[in-house]
Amino acid sequence: MEELDDLRRQRLEKLTGIRELDIQPYAYRFDRTHTAADCGALHDPEQEGQKKVRLAGRLMAIRRMGKASFGHLMDPSGRIQIYVKSDLVGNESYNLFKLLDIGDVIGVEGGIYKTRTGELTVFADSIVLLAKTLRPLPIVKEKMEGDEKVVFDAFADKELRYRQRYVDLIVNPDVRQTFILRSRIVSAMRAYLEGRGCLEVETPVLQTQYGGAFARPFMTHHNALDMPLYLRIADELYLKRLIVGGFDGVFEIAKDFRNEGMDRDHNPEFTMMELYVAYQDYHFMMDLVEDMIRILCESVLGKTEITYQGSAIDFSKPWKRIGFFDAIRNETGKTVSGLDVEELQKTAEELGLPVELDASRGAVLDALFSRFVEPQLIQPTFILDYPIELSPLAKKHRDKPGVVERFEGYIAGREICNAFSELNDPIDQRRRLEEQAALRAGGDEEAMTIDEDYIRALEYGMPPTAGLGIGVDRLVMLLTDSPSIRDVLLFPHMRPET
Repeated sequence: MEELDDLRRQRLEKLTGIRELDIQPYAYRFDRTHTAADCGALHDPEQEGQKKVRLAGRLMAIRRMGKASFGHLMDPSGRIQIYVKSDLVGNESYNLFKLLDIGDVIGVEGGIYKTRTGELTVFADSIVLLAKTLRPLPIVKEKMEGDEKVVFDAFADKELRYRQRYVDLIVNPDVRQTFILRSRIVSAMRAYLEGRGCLEVETPVLQTQYGGAFARPFMTHHNALDMPLYLRIADELYLKRLIVGGFDGVFEIAKDFRNEGMDRDHNPEFTMMELYVAYQDYHFMMDLVEDMIRILCESVLGKTEITYQGSAIDFSKPWKRIGFFDAIRNETGKTVSGLDVEELQKTAEELGLPVELDASRGAVLDALFSRFVEPQLIQPTFILDYPIELSPLAKKHRDKPGVVERFEGYIAGREICNAFSELNDPIDQRRRLEEQAALRAGGDEEAMTIDEDYIRALEYGMPPTAGLGIGVDRLVMLLTDSPSIRDVLLFPHMRPET
């Protein structure tokens, strides 16, 4: 802390020196004409220095040599060397340059040359200070070993990087690339859905009654109406109201909020894409997911084969499809379909899986699947036909008793999407929500509540509908080879510093 304070003190002294030169250290505007990446194409060996550019960015390296100095300027496109000589910029600007530090934001105007070592360089005609930094950057040091660039002394403290993302983005260009790819993935998803005739809509974040998933909500209070409100846990019930209202296909890419624990796959605030298409079923959605993710990979990454945390993943082939109970039997050797809760608890105990004594049948089945099946699903796989206890909003299977028409998509041992043939029978829906309410009354805080208005909407008639939810954060993790959800959220939730 003393060292940092001393460095800040030195920078404050330089700030005073800059003001004494009658220079404004925090500029209002700088009109740049090019980026660092543009300069390579603009350089003409036959007309060295003839093409003038105006660049703006951070000063990331300084090498002073009396009346001349070199530096590296970084902008979003990359880095370029700059050469600052007192004869070219004048004594006043050169005196300013001597007061600059690594991290300062500057503007440079000059001609493009190549030095004797072949490095593209802007010979500065003028230097403008745009923002003086008062804190030193944790500069990442690099060196070349043969033909390979080696990074050492990196800004690698994960918690500090998440907490101070602005610093992380400055010193780790690969992090910026992750978020550029995230933006492109979301844009490509939106374009795909709009290209299929679906309408993007917005539904309430603040809700009088939350629903659409198994989760605990965040609660707040509306002062003017003196009433409790909840941050939404899912968009589902409002989007299906729009299908009732006559839209054929609607989707929303939006923030949802769940008051739950945090780990590499979960953040209390996360992004979901939910899609509902009238007159379709879950088979339609399986085909759509296969096609959409393949096209996302092609358009954003330029390929359909990726590597995630060392595992090769291939999206060019049809996804494997296997039933929920078949998957459990394949991994455990146990047939669990048709077993009651006591028999399931005994089976779990035999497999060495501890479960609560009062756990419901659905909870035990979910625990068995999560423990023994989920980690094995590396290649893209659809798990089909879930127990009815785990899917209170899905339609009963048309041929198989005790299960619903639902699938979840898994890649690299992680759930990526969830989809149903949506339940549109209002009488069956009320009965299932009443069963959820009973579980809630018995202490299950994640069980659903009865939404009377949603049931009323169903009573006006909802056509056969296919519904899909994709975890955008998890999809971005996969396509950017990021191990944690915090790596793909610009500002993940963190404990307070104090």
